[in-house]
Amino acid sequence: MRKVIAAINITLDGVCDHTVGIPDEDIHQHYTELLNNAGVILYGRTTYQLMQFWQQFIENPSEEKSMNDFAIAIDKVPKIVFSQTIKNTEWKSAKMATKELEKEVVALKKQVGEDILVGSRSLIIQLINLNLIDEFQICIYPMVEGKGLKLFDQIKNRTIFKLLKTKKFDSGAIILYYELKK
Repeated sequence: MRKVIAAINITLDGVCDHTVGIPDEDIHQHYTELLNNAGVILYGRTTYQLMQFWQQFIENPSEEKSMNDFAIAIDKVPKIVFSQTIKNTEWKSAKMATKELEKEVVALKKQVGEDILVGSRSLIIQLINLNLIDEFQICIYPMVEGKGLKLFDQIKNRTIFKLLKTKKFDSGAIILYYELKK
């Protein structure tokens, strides 16, 4: 059975926003490897539209190899977008969800293949509330943003995690790997 992995970046004060943080070469390399080992990634509208930023580096590479590698990896991995406002994707490797989130994820988990990544705050919250996340990879940047959406502000029930491992970066960022404690 495939695993659902919620991979997301936050600041020390819990702000979850793909436009804040200080990703460096090592962090881009980490997420490139994660994407290269994924079978599919699930996005909500907002995060999907933010991630479309990476398409520009496919045709016009940047001067930073780690950014180009990340762009290639995110371009390759199949994406399923959950949105009620956009009706079609402009990214060849993306498609619109055809089922509601719970049914889509349950069906994907039953398939054989690589893990299912979730990179959107809204989907992570919904999947926690549905008890469908198997692992969290939370990258904490060593900064305080001071404003913005908090990752865990709409959780319905108490959720306890078990720390599996950590990964530290030279920048001071750290990834905490958790599974839900059953």
